[in-house]
Amino acid sequence: MSAAAASPIQVALVEDDPDLRDATFQTLTLEGADVVAFPDARAALEWLDADFPGVVVSDVRMPGIDGIAFFAALREIDRDLPVILTTGHGDIAMAVAAMKDGAADFLTKPYASADLIRAVRAASERRALALENRRLREEAGRSVGLAIPGSSAAAQRLRSVIDGVARSEIDVVLTGPAGTGKSHGARLIHDLSPRRSRPFVTVDAGVLVHEDAELLLFGRDPGAGQLSRTGLVERANGGTLFIDEIVAASNVLTTRLASLVEKREIWPIGAANARQLNIRIIIARLAEQPQGSLRDPAWHKLGAVQIAFPSLADRREDVPEIFRLFVARHAREAGLPAPAIGEAQWRHVQSHDWPGNLHELSGYARAFVLGLSELETPSSPLSGQRPLHAIVADFERTVLEDALRQCRGDIAEVQAMLQTPRKTIYDKLAKYDLKPARFRE
Repeated sequence: MSAAAASPIQVALVEDDPDLRDATFQTLTLEGADVVAFPDARAALEWLDADFPGVVVSDVRMPGIDGIAFFAALREIDRDLPVILTTGHGDIAMAVAAMKDGAADFLTKPYASADLIRAVRAASERRALALENRRLREEAGRSVGLAIPGSSAAAQRLRSVIDGVARSEIDVVLTGPAGTGKSHGARLIHDLSPRRSRPFVTVDAGVLVHEDAELLLFGRDPGAGQLSRTGLVERANGGTLFIDEIVAASNVLTTRLASLVEKREIWPIGAANARQLNIRIIIARLAEQPQGSLRDPAWHKLGAVQIAFPSLADRREDVPEIFRLFVARHAREAGLPAPAIGEAQWRHVQSHDWPGNLHELSGYARAFVLGLSELETPSSPLSGQRPLHAIVADFERTVLEDALRQCRGDIAEVQAMLQTPRKTIYDKLAKYDLKPARFRE
């Protein structure tokens, strides 16, 4: 801690003794800290919040709210907020108990300035790390939430699994019907992983069925007597290799890829020795393809976690939100204002089965944005052979979501817009698990 530091350590000092408060304030300030001093815990609690980036230094013996109660209150605000307690000899037992509950440190009065500075430095470093980890978690959560929208149980489960798996080094197998977002999920796992700054290489069916698939995948060594070439697999070294539509591979390629999974090494054409690789492997396959369709028993050595991507039929309540996002995206890409979504479009969105899943829904959204009327004509609400109550419930939920979004979660405004009693509004929100706070952001 020095006056020359670009970002001075911030300290909230709570001490009821004015002489000791002034002396401690001066000691920390001379060391380059940015100090705010308080005469009691109540004043400090009114000022501190979970975003405070620094350290709290507090006396234990204080009138009103003592240091132990103050510490407990700060734990309610932010369990990661570091608190250093200063105590008299009679308070050591209490301070030790507070340390067990998470206090950063305690100093026995009279304490040396050097001890205080050391404790503040150490606590400040831990605080900076905690806030950085929190920021990364929040960014990851926003990334997952934006990439996999929806409030259904299926969407929440998918977000949770991807968020957890991404941070590990484990290989992953993605399953699910065509068009459910497996390729997008593979990229998301990479972007949220420690390998995010390293290559992400996709091997798709076009590569796997190419006549030069072996060359494209594994490359050619200069020893082959021809121009050397780095294969796609080796380009993923240090990062993530995503193999999409793995069943398209021939028997020979399947065997070589299975060996890659097991040994993490490749033999380029003409190479005298194998090349060791550090890669994470993600494989995608259709849900209807049995595990045996991978054709080689060595695939079981992948040891991967499996993530099932649900069809839109399994998360129908998410379809309106996803459709809105697609409309906004395609309008932005086309440089057009996003058109208002009419009742006819909502009927079609809610009643259609979307067998093509996200791909089909995205295509419909693009056609709608571009004004292709022949694709705007809604199908019959009964075309999907769904019960009437399910169609009505989906439409009712969509109307409520639109109203909440337009009114930014203000229930009074929603009530006026829909001309519906407040109790009925709240009953419907509870029925569809719609939380107004979500729409106030």
